[in-house]
This record gives sequence, C-alpha cells and structure tokens, in this order.
Amino acid sequence: MKKILIIFLKALGIILGIVALYVVLGLLIPFIEVSAKDDGETKEVPIYIYTNGVHTDIVMPVKNDLQDWSVKVPFSNIASKRTDYQYIGIGWGDKGFYLDTPTWSDLKFSTAFKAAFWLSESAMHCTYYNTMKEGDDCKMIMISRSQYKKLIQFVEDKFDKDKNGNFILIPTNAVYSDNDAFYDANGSYNFLYTCNTWTNNALKAAGQKAALWTPTDFGIFRHYK
Repeated sequence: MKKILIIFLKALGIILGIVALYVVLGLLIPFIEVSAKDDGETKEVPIYIYTNGVHTDIVMPVKNDLQDWSVKVPFSNIASKRTDYQYIGIGWGDKGFYLDTPTWSDLKFSTAFKAAFWLSESAMHCTYYNTMKEGDDCKMIMISRSQYKKLIQFVEDKFDKDKNGNFILIPTNAVYSDNDAFYDANGSYNFLYTCNTWTNNALKAAGQKAALWTPTDFGIFRHYK
C-alpha cells in the first residue's frame, strides 16, 4: 500500500510539474516577438485580430478583387441570410470548445481533456460583421496585397473540403448568433496548438508581428498595444 501511495504521489507530482511548466512557458514565451516583414508594398488591405475572451479570429473584408469569402462561406449558411456584411471573422479551434463552450463558464472537464490531448475534431468558426470597432479586444492591421494573398492561402488550407473543393458546413444550432456558422477543419487541437496559436501563426503567414508561440489571446494582443 505504501509503494502504491508513493507511486501515486510521484505521478501526481510529475503531472503538476508539467502543468506548472506549461503555465510558465505560456506566460513567458509570448513576450518573444517575431517581427513584421516589410515587403515594400503599400499596406492597403485592412484586417483585424479579434477576441471574444476565449477564441481569437482573423477578420478580413468580405470581398475585394483578391477574394470573395461569401462564395466559399455562403450567406445562406447563416441564420440572418443577410448579404450586406462588410467583414468576415474566421477562427480555428476544437469542435467541442466551439460548439459546447461559448464562454469559460460553460467549459466541461471532458471537453477540456479531449481538446488538450488530441482526442477531438477541429472546426472553423466563421462570423460576418457589419463594422469593426477597435478596442482592447480588436486591433486593426494594414497589410499589403501580397501579404493578404498569403493570409488567404493560410486560412483556406485549414478548412476541410469535399471532393469538389467546397468548405464543409457543420449542421448545428450551437451558433453564437444569426451571423455565424461552423465548418469542418483540418488538424487536431491540443494544449500546444490552440485556437490562439493558429491565429498567431496566421499573422506570421501574413508577415505581421506575432509571438514566437502562444496558447492565449494575451500572447497575441500584447504585441499590438
């Protein structure tokens, strides 16, 4: 019995140590900045980084001469059916988090456990907006056309697609409002690669300032104060 207790305590100590190390690294590594890359082009395309306190999104113009997101993410897939939105926010994350955890108070242990250890599927959350307002939760970035093309490719690559190359809608009533929808995505969410890690990597793909690595929205937004 004593040996079993010792083994249990050692295992518990290792787990707590890993958690503590993760928390420390999650707080410190985001302070290491990856600098923006200036491609010499005019910065004429506005994008935004936006957080709802849990998930971060990259927000882009619905349509310009480089991309029309409404073709790939049809207005008909959102409850409002409106076609006059000006911006679309796209984020990647764990399907369970997205569909079952709109706020931290809704978080279940089973959802967190599956998400942390590669045990669940991922999803893309697409939200249409009329306007964007800068604040602590929303920052605008001007990027070049070439940088926007790279961002488009990065975002599109994360969508799962059918045999015809179309994004795959997730039929659900667990949407946040009448202006959003969920789609199947590639990759597995885990404690090392979170929704915020994906957004951070999207900024890197577009040649923008970002954290070296971050699991949190704080790690992104601290570089855009």
